[in-house]
Amino acid sequence: MKLNVPENIKTLIPYPPGKPLEELEREYGITDSIKLASNENALGPSPKATAAIANALKNLHRYPDGSCYYLAEKLAEKIGVNAQEIVFGNGSNEIIELLIAAFLEPDFEVITSHPTFLVYQKMVQARGGINRVVPLKDMHHDLDGILKQINEKTRLIFLDNPNNPTGTVFTKDEFESFLDKVPESVIVVLDEAYVDFVDREIRLDARNYLKSDKPVVALRTFSKAYGLAGLRIGYGLMSATISDYINRVRQPFNVNQLAQVAALAALEDEEHYQKTFDLTKQGIAWLSKEVSAIGCKAFATQTNFFLIDVGMDCKKLYEAMLGKGVIIRPMSAYGYPNYIRITVGLPEENKRFIKALSQSLEELK
Repeated sequence: MKLNVPENIKTLIPYPPGKPLEELEREYGITDSIKLASNENALGPSPKATAAIANALKNLHRYPDGSCYYLAEKLAEKIGVNAQEIVFGNGSNEIIELLIAAFLEPDFEVITSHPTFLVYQKMVQARGGINRVVPLKDMHHDLDGILKQINEKTRLIFLDNPNNPTGTVFTKDEFESFLDKVPESVIVVLDEAYVDFVDREIRLDARNYLKSDKPVVALRTFSKAYGLAGLRIGYGLMSATISDYINRVRQPFNVNQLAQVAALAALEDEEHYQKTFDLTKQGIAWLSKEVSAIGCKAFATQTNFFLIDVGMDCKKLYEAMLGKGVIIRPMSAYGYPNYIRITVGLPEENKRFIKALSQSLEELK
């Protein structure tokens, strides 16, 4: 077979998917494992969302609403924006791809940080763009360093706030000082996948910048705080001008029917949302204390996950803990060979993690 494959595709490394939980259990001969590797909602979806899905099953022969009309109206009312300023996607990942498709030409540039969410750079490369990557500074976005990379070819800047994998945030003042220096032709994308877990008093409100002269886009998701990761639904907040261009490259019916009805119902379940927030904050506090007591370093976070410096090869620790039925994320691929990342679980899962961590560290000494 002789395929003419562009060089940017030949050298593109696919996003590394994890194995299904059932397959890991079969390989390692374990049962009743717990997964704390993917930053999922330990509580699962809202009961209102699952009920809405069940009720919608009878309509699966119909195409979904291509405009997400009812969801857009409900969300716009809830968060105080215009429905025209919202674009829904198959996860917020799709909004990343649509922004790049709409505004990036081959050989033009996008600025990101490292480490950060891997999808930004992969999508840029897939479209023939050029990645300019700025290392984090003290585990935070180096906003001054990013400013120095801007040139006439820069089209987009992606800033995940909070950052994945470090869980760190920048302040309103830091962002506004940064934004003042960004040219009006460059779109600044605030990826707020974990914004629901940020302490209210320090939470940056991206809605304040949607109508500014500088183009700002916020990305949000129903995967984390709302527990709908399996349905793949997220959205972008942006000016009506930007959303118009995004809708020109967006596929029709890109958000499936079940995702739409589940998200609509989840927005109405404030009790479940608050329970998720409280569980996460309590879990972070307890886990951080217990991790430190074991002799590891837990890093502060504004998300539902946090980094831990385990002081040894994280891949070996991952394997050891997997044998005990506890799935974590080794961070060697992000440039942190001695770090792991874990998601807050239910209280009993958190206790099991601490026990498995302590035992595994002792065994590997």
